[in-house]
Amino acid sequence: MAGYPGYPQPPQHGYPQQGYPQQQGYPQRPPQPMKKPDPERGKKITGIVLYVLGMLIGGFLLFAMFLIPPLFSADPGVEYYAMGVGAVLALPPLVIYLWIPWIVDRYDPEPVWALMMCLAWGGIAACGFSALVNTFVGSVAAAAGGPAMGDVVGACVSAPIVEEAAKAMAVFGVFYFARREFDGIVDGIVYATFAALGFAAIENIIYYSRAAKQELAHGAEGALTATFVIRGVLAPWGHPLYTSMTGIGFGIARETEKGWVKWVAPLVGYCGAVFLHCVWNTSATLSNMLPLLMLPLWLLFVLAFMGLLIWLVSRKGKIIRANLEDEILLGNITPQELLLVTSPIAHIKATFSWGGAPGRRFVDAAARLALSKWHSGRASRARKATISADFVVPLRQDLHKYRAEMSQSLRRQLPQPQPWTPGQPAPFQRR
Repeated sequence: MAGYPGYPQPPQHGYPQQGYPQQQGYPQRPPQPMKKPDPERGKKITGIVLYVLGMLIGGFLLFAMFLIPPLFSADPGVEYYAMGVGAVLALPPLVIYLWIPWIVDRYDPEPVWALMMCLAWGGIAACGFSALVNTFVGSVAAAAGGPAMGDVVGACVSAPIVEEAAKAMAVFGVFYFARREFDGIVDGIVYATFAALGFAAIENIIYYSRAAKQELAHGAEGALTATFVIRGVLAPWGHPLYTSMTGIGFGIARETEKGWVKWVAPLVGYCGAVFLHCVWNTSATLSNMLPLLMLPLWLLFVLAFMGLLIWLVSRKGKIIRANLEDEILLGNITPQELLLVTSPIAHIKATFSWGGAPGRRFVDAAARLALSKWHSGRASRARKATISADFVVPLRQDLHKYRAEMSQSLRRQLPQPQPWTPGQPAPFQRR
């Protein structure tokens, strides 16, 4: 009771007095999230185990089918020299090609470890499994209908079905076991492209080495040049284009709110990848000139696909902006920071004008926050739960942490004032 000894007096004029809690304004940071166990920990461990097993088996198959047999050939030196020539022609362009999907995905670049895992899977596991199955199917077809039948069945039937399935496992792995790193159609295309580029690089080594061996052992002049022009210059994006259809399917499955679409879209995408792969292989099998006649139409298709990809990337940027605008009202980001995060060159700006590494981490956290809110909203509309909702509050906390790190980094970059010594003008004096 107010006014009696032993009871605290009520605050007057808005000033707290003894016995009453200090009045707080708006919090400077969102509340600290409670630490909870990662609900996907078991799934991630399972994915890592399956990935390692697949890589070991695929690597063993590649080693057994392509590196061991030359030891028992008439001239092992020529065989291994031809493989070296193939590697020299195939691997340097791969380094250049890898920059293209990385540059295109500007608003929320995928983590390097996930991209490298897809690249390695495509080059080792997918190639190893595909080589085994294609060789077996081709041998069975050749035994049943002759060598010509074996070539047709192996190239036109087995290769599209088996190779696209093997590469699709990389996209599925990120989609299912590392779902936080898979946000939509653009991510599906990027992961599919990296897996396909890894596959194409190893396949090119094999084709180039065969052509080089024909020139060295059989005098087939121009075989290596023709193979390099077709595979390395005219159609280097064949495999990425095929597998991107599968990536689009998984991306649609990630974005949709309809349960049946989640199952149908990846299957339709995979069928599209098999169809495109089959069309190209069939044309090359029927006639060496037919792919050249198809090249103008093929290039138009590639250009149309690139236009679609650019539109999808721009759409992703708009999604990030729309889901961050309310964070300005909540005090988690400023309008200037929103312009930074939604810039196509956000990481470059952060490197040179926003404190370097802390600025880049701020951009990444803001983009992840926007996409997590986007996924949470779609799941809420579909009346389903999503793990993305668990990351919203921690990511908001990260924004404040990285902003403080940015401020410290920028202060260290400012020129330090020189100490004043007697005989020099005082800093405040007009010169």
